[in-house]
Amino acid sequence: MINKLTLSIRHAPHPPLAAVRVFEAAARHENFTAASVELGMTQAAVSYQIKLLEERLGVPLFRREKKRVLLTDAGRRISPQVVRAFDALDSAFGSIRAEDEALLTVSTTNTFANTWLAWRLGGFQMAYSDMAVRLLTSDVLSDFVSGDVDVAIRTGQGEWPDLARELLLPIDFTPMCSPDFLAQHGGKILPADLTSLPQISPQDTWWSLWLREAGIDVPQGPPRLGVRLDSQAHEGHAAMAGQGVAMLTPFFWRNDIAEGRLVRLSDQASTRGYAYWLVYPEHRRNTPKIRRFRDWLVSEIARDRGLDALPPKG
Repeated sequence: MINKLTLSIRHAPHPPLAAVRVFEAAARHENFTAASVELGMTQAAVSYQIKLLEERLGVPLFRREKKRVLLTDAGRRISPQVVRAFDALDSAFGSIRAEDEALLTVSTTNTFANTWLAWRLGGFQMAYSDMAVRLLTSDVLSDFVSGDVDVAIRTGQGEWPDLARELLLPIDFTPMCSPDFLAQHGGKILPADLTSLPQISPQDTWWSLWLREAGIDVPQGPPRLGVRLDSQAHEGHAAMAGQGVAMLTPFFWRNDIAEGRLVRLSDQASTRGYAYWLVYPEHRRNTPKIRRFRDWLVSEIARDRGLDALPPKG
């Protein structure tokens, strides 16, 4: 035989989820005060939500006796089902949270990935072996809304007001070439010589800016012809292959300089005011996996920049 409460629930519109959540907590505690503390609500708000639910169902769920509340027979019948329903919801969302927390997806430029991050990312994963790390390389801005990227490393001037951002590394540049290329041109290349030597990616505005700051007159007009590559990572490898002189960021290529694959031709380094930044949605600032990666990344870059500042051993 179908009871009145079952008929009421079946034929009434679904009760508000907020009110059902309040009932679940109040039923477990059989105490409105304890439920209000658990849910971060006032006791009056708990009482109001229970009243709404009782009016929607048409039956009382609690008896008010002096300073306490007790479940009615109707409330006691539905309480286990409601508790199980919320346990199932918590389990479903909990599995998603656990799965999300176990995978960190990082998006960055080809240059930053190939010259620095890919060489070190394994160290982060080893330090946090409970996580997997996925690296996506693209010079297109990441979409944090529709994509599945957790954090991105971007170049710019910090002009992303809707995102949390951490300054990682100012971008500067200076000409470099291979030792063999340098030897083929007399063992010394002066700034004035660069206007007639093969330039890698001569269309890049870094060339004219650096040359002008070095006191070299750069004629107006279309850029010189030459090999044009789409990232500094490719330009550096072309320079190591002896294809010409490239404008490179010293931080990324210091190991190649130290190991003799590249030669820096000048102490002068120029900049256009750009930098690498770590960015992520503001509301995810305290997400554990993002906090872990942010702290590790900032520390690693600071350590490497500190090593760059050390004088050479005599």
